[in-house]
Amino acid sequence: MIWCLAPLIVWAAVTESQTTSPPDQSMTGMQMGGMPMDEHHESPVPSGHSGSGTGWEPASVPSHEWMVMRGGWGLMAHGVIFLGYNQQGGPRGAGKAESVNWGMVIEEHKLGSGTIRFKQMFSAESLTSPHPGFPELFQTGETYHGQPLVDHQHPHNVFAELSLLYTLPLTEKLSWEFYGGPAAEPALGPVAYIHRTSASELPLAPLNHHLQDSTHTSFGVITTGFVFDRIRLEASAFNGREPNEERWSIQLAALDSWSGRASVAPSRNWTAQYSIGRLEHPEALEPGSQWRQTASVEYNRPLLRGNWATSLIWGRVHKIETGTTLNGYLLESRLNFQTRNYAFSRLELVDKDELFPAAPVHPAYRIGGYTFGGERDVVQNRAWQLGLGADVTFYSKPAALDAAYGSSPVSFQLFLRLRPGSGKYGHAP
Repeated sequence: MIWCLAPLIVWAAVTESQTTSPPDQSMTGMQMGGMPMDEHHESPVPSGHSGSGTGWEPASVPSHEWMVMRGGWGLMAHGVIFLGYNQQGGPRGAGKAESVNWGMVIEEHKLGSGTIRFKQMFSAESLTSPHPGFPELFQTGETYHGQPLVDHQHPHNVFAELSLLYTLPLTEKLSWEFYGGPAAEPALGPVAYIHRTSASELPLAPLNHHLQDSTHTSFGVITTGFVFDRIRLEASAFNGREPNEERWSIQLAALDSWSGRASVAPSRNWTAQYSIGRLEHPEALEPGSQWRQTASVEYNRPLLRGNWATSLIWGRVHKIETGTTLNGYLLESRLNFQTRNYAFSRLELVDKDELFPAAPVHPAYRIGGYTFGGERDVVQNRAWQLGLGADVTFYSKPAALDAAYGSSPVSFQLFLRLRPGSGKYGHAP
């Protein structure tokens, strides 16, 4: 786990050494994706480092990152470590110590009339997740030892993103973008949950993950599009196959899947997107291809000593081979108040048809997951934030699942969260 955090530690040391540098050596006002990173800039269009892949979060979201300038390069690092105990309830639950973690470094420079940005994201979860993965009741998707994962969330890949983004302004309000890489995120779905501010205090993936944002690590992506004023239109060709259980490898394949996404940022506090894509043979053990649709709205409100971020997301998967259609709905919110305190929730409804992979037929069950939690930063400064938190999850399900899951399973987590500090908080409007 430590090696993947080396970039974060290095940038923390560099940032601390820059506290007495003159203003022109800071990142304030530098151009990121054609937009200045000055925290007082009032454009509604998010800077390119906000979100995941080319997805947009509201421009007003707070940042937890280290940034410096070196020789015309803008350098940034961010990430998170959750270390805790996860107890999933009911007969199919399990209790284990584990660590959810990832780190990202970004390098940016002017290139001609535009800007080029490189991203590298790493995770050590293949070493810090208990086999066969993180226990999570009713979670499905991907494989372990050739078997479908059920009631577990798979770890992230060591190379979770290796990509570049080139942005070229064409006029005052129109820009062209090109994005891609061997490990990247196509223009499909909302901002991935690990990068959403509304999900930033929640260690586990949503039960909706494989209906909404599971393509955030795809091994082979090319995306192009245009940003006009507050609107972005983009399309991707990508490898739609899910990563296999060799979490340390890059599994390139034909770019035979496609997607398109329209995004809008009506103000600094709002973004929305609709996307659609066709994924060719995404599941290792399930024949056929899929259509996926998603729509989402994200809201962020800076407060005097904190922030309130909320996401509303819908995802639909239509399995062409079987004709099965699955829907998922998510409402997620995080309130940071009095600087050090957090209250958060995630409310989900999702259709699951993979809970019993050995059964001759796979009916879909409507599952509800309702998570509530709180956290407090015990250490909070410009370099680090160390928080202590807990959450509890209740469920709704059909009575037909009582024999397997119990009548009223309850799950909980206790955790420590470590991430870069934030010297920026919004002002009450």
